[in-house]
Amino acid sequence: MLKFKNTLVSSGSIESSIRKKMVEEFKPTQLEIKNDSHLHSHHSAMKAIGGGSGETHFSVAIISDKFEKVSKIQRHRMVYELLKDELNKEGGIHALSIQAFTPEEAK
Repeated sequence: MLKFKNTLVSSGSIESSIRKKMVEEFKPTQLEIKNDSHLHSHHSAMKAIGGGSGETHFSVAIISDKFEKVSKIQRHRMVYELLKDELNKEGGIHALSIQAFTPEEAK
């Protein structure tokens, strides 16, 4: 079972987009998204863009059958490809931590 501590309840447009795309593409049995942006708003890169959108740093944990027989690096590539618009958008995702498991691995 996945559990993030202090997961924010509210979600912004980038977080909503991440959730929608990941649910549609991976049909996860479990998906947790944590917005860690508040921990990084003081960094110089974030200050340079006015503190960012408040949606720049995320941690994602997902369990999906789509990761069966797929290497860890390929799983990450699948997620990065899916979220390329959010990653390339100015003021979009600056950092993304991914934990991607099969149902068997998550037991």
